[in-house]
Amino acid sequence: MKRLENRIALVTGASRGIGFAIAQAFAAEGATVLMNARDPEVLEQRAAELRQQYDAAVECLPYNVSQADAVKTAFAGIFQRHRRLDVLVNNAGILREGLLGMIPRDLIEDTVQTNIVGPLLHLQEAARLMGRKQSGSIINMSSIMGRYGSKGLTVYAASKAAIIGMTVAAAKELAPKSIRVNAVAPGFIATDMSRNIPEAVFEERVRSIGMGRVGEPSEVAQSVVFLASDESRYVTGQVLGVDGSMTI
Repeated sequence: MKRLENRIALVTGASRGIGFAIAQAFAAEGATVLMNARDPEVLEQRAAELRQQYDAAVECLPYNVSQADAVKTAFAGIFQRHRRLDVLVNNAGILREGLLGMIPRDLIEDTVQTNIVGPLLHLQEAARLMGRKQSGSIINMSSIMGRYGSKGLTVYAASKAAIIGMTVAAAKELAPKSIRVNAVAPGFIATDMSRNIPEAVFEERVRSIGMGRVGEPSEVAQSVVFLASDESRYVTGQVLGVDGSMTI
């Protein structure tokens, strides 16, 4: 039996990078995957890939994760169609650089809305829906930056540190309902974001990794599968680093 068979799983920011790798891993493990992203056309293309590759049940939910009304509508639809939600992965996020003293207000507001408000809105709705069944797994995507920071990424680091605090607090509150809340903190992963940085910066970051290489999105995704599955049924309030010894 596949590890996520008969599970209903929502993955935000699922059209590319780590989010798509998570959706792909969930489909391979038998879940019904609810994919979220802003662009409906791109989202449908990626969903079609998963349906063809895995013969998986995949649904598209195009909306902005930071808009409360859109989130409520999405969860109302999930309840109407499935009557439950077993797994939530709060993956959607943005990263924009800015040195202190030169950070525009819109960068701060956009980052906070997408990286903090969005996950909080989803966390609340998921807690209500999972509470009906007294079970569920919520996985919040943090980052190595949320623990150790980096020059030029103060706003992003602050948002990912907030995810860690959110995870621990929610885990304590939801444990009596058998709803688990954990976080994954990836290090330097091979995504569009990492490929677009200057070569010198890229090489410097690779040198800081004990394993001497960039991580793959699929390696992050397998950690998320573990936290979504019954293999981690007694694990909650944890932050799992997936960074190849970048922080040791």
